[in-house]
Amino acid sequence: MNPPDRLSAAASSASGPLTSPGKGGITGSQAVTRTPQRGTGRGIGIRTAAGSDERQRGQLHLYDGDGKGKSQAALGVVLRTIGLGICEQQRTRVLLLRFLKGPGRSYDEDGAIEALQQGFPHLIDQVRTGRGDYFNAEQATAFDRQEAQRGWDIAKGAIASNLYSVVVLDELNPVLALGLLDTAEVVKTLAAKPTGMEVICTGRGAPPALVQLADLHSEMRAHRRRLPGAFGEALDGIEIYTGDGKGKSTSALGKALQAIGRGISLDKSHRVLILQWLKGGSGYTEDAAIAALRESYPHLVDHLRSGRDAIVWRGQQQPIDYVEAERAWEIARAAIASGLYKTVILDELNPTVDLELLPVEPIVQTLLRKPAETEVIITGRCKSQPAYFDLASVHSEMVCHKHYAERGVDLKRGVDY
Repeated sequence: MNPPDRLSAAASSASGPLTSPGKGGITGSQAVTRTPQRGTGRGIGIRTAAGSDERQRGQLHLYDGDGKGKSQAALGVVLRTIGLGICEQQRTRVLLLRFLKGPGRSYDEDGAIEALQQGFPHLIDQVRTGRGDYFNAEQATAFDRQEAQRGWDIAKGAIASNLYSVVVLDELNPVLALGLLDTAEVVKTLAAKPTGMEVICTGRGAPPALVQLADLHSEMRAHRRRLPGAFGEALDGIEIYTGDGKGKSTSALGKALQAIGRGISLDKSHRVLILQWLKGGSGYTEDAAIAALRESYPHLVDHLRSGRDAIVWRGQQQPIDYVEAERAWEIARAAIASGLYKTVILDELNPTVDLELLPVEPIVQTLLRKPAETEVIITGRCKSQPAYFDLASVHSEMVCHKHYAERGVDLKRGVDY
């Protein structure tokens, strides 16, 4: 395995990088975002954003469903926005407003937000409201309604101020589902938000009126095994994010932030390796976010690309595609086995396997033997589920119900790609 400080050098010295099976004959060096494949019969794909004017109007993003990855995806968008310097260029900030997440218990994204605040203290505002207990509509108290209203008053002020490029309303959806706020008022306020502001709403149970208003609606759908799979029980620390919807790689970036944040709070070094297949060249969705992470935490984050700067079509794989996929896998295998990294992100491994650029069995065996404290995050869409899906303790499918790109809305750097 390459030493951690040589991972990027290894990537750049490769004979070129791969991009993804998909649409259109566009090289990987162009700016891209993922969209569902339609009409070509080729399955997995990447759509370029090159050549389109960046949209000026901010969009309303909605992440809901019972699967994992909603808050993580929102934090990934925040990291991407910061990485591209949008806040500093516009002299704006990011607001993370968290409903139903008051003191008294910890949450998965606490560490991620701590990492954001430490890395970019001049750009991040955070507000937490509510209590730390779970409750249903019948158990809601006057305090719960007061806390929801307090959070919403802050949100309204932030939206009206136009001082923020991104406003994340984490767990707003269940607040509305519980009846703690007036949905009609919330929808009216969000419909009148400033032109350039991105608003991201997360949580289960989004009401129909909010779904109708949203420009992007991605459902995180949980897949739970009812019976032990071929390899017995699922292994803790293996998470898979797949599907046609938005949020897979951005959720993985949220996991990277979580790992760094846990290291900060525990005064330990929680190293992160981000290893990407099918993403050669430059200009991809995660570039700015990863660069921002590495700049703020250079001793904790390593990054490697693999492949060539071209689309890999099913049935038209070239010898270099197999070489590059295997090169990256050997590094991944050694990194997982070493225990050096607490989080290993295998971005776009699923389509790499789906294209038969890598065999499944070595991946299964590596995951079966991974150190208990090492988390492995696997992303990407695929037509058929490889055997290692049976090992995952978390399997979240991103289902695209609505995307503004389908209405001809131009894509925006930092949020879409």
